[in-house]
Amino acid sequence: MSEKAHDQAVLLEARGLEKTFRQAGETLTILKDLDMTIHKGEIVALVGPSGAGKSTLLQMVGLLDRPTAGSIMIDGIDASRLGDHDRTMLRRGAIGFVYQFHHLQPEFSAIENVMLPQMIAGRPAKEARDIATRLLEALKLGHRLDHRPARLSGGEQQRVAIARALANKPGLLLADEPTGNLDPETSEEVFKLLIELARGTGIGALVATHNMALAARMDRIFVLEGGKVRERTA
Repeated sequence: MSEKAHDQAVLLEARGLEKTFRQAGETLTILKDLDMTIHKGEIVALVGPSGAGKSTLLQMVGLLDRPTAGSIMIDGIDASRLGDHDRTMLRRGAIGFVYQFHHLQPEFSAIENVMLPQMIAGRPAKEARDIATRLLEALKLGHRLDHRPARLSGGEQQRVAIARALANKPGLLLADEPTGNLDPETSEEVFKLLIELARGTGIGALVATHNMALAARMDRIFVLEGGKVRERTA
């Protein structure tokens, strides 16, 4: 465990997580008795072979799906005990998501895409615009505020998606292969900006990636194999 983790409070704690599916009359186990802890302010890489369940785990801890068994604590709140409405409210306020594909709304500009989740959460339009502008400028997109996604490059679109994920000031950022759809040079640029912004805001992050060079630059590395997580040591 990193020295940073020792000094910070627990942000995300998963205990005994299990996820099974029924397929062709058989039970398929994706996650089994999985334990994991992430502390405030640390950035953790999640690596593992394709099909190991990285996306499934992110869906579980991101409260987008329920585990078959086990508990998930988000900043001291036991999400396992919450109903659907309260889970939605917790997810909306505490968690930001970045996916491999940006999933921007094509009919809206870059700044409008970043304003939308804030306004859905009840933030006034002017305040939402100010926050969106600051985030996009920090991601070097100040000159692209009024451009729709179709007029942005792949790297620019992903940077808008990062700004959108951070707009509601979540404590936890979950990223699923956030640079996996980009060329190496653009991937490096986007990753650098993502990490700088995450560290600048002090949030915790869990980043699934196949890129071990990027993983090595994070605070810790979790390896997902056989349905369980183990911490990789040097």
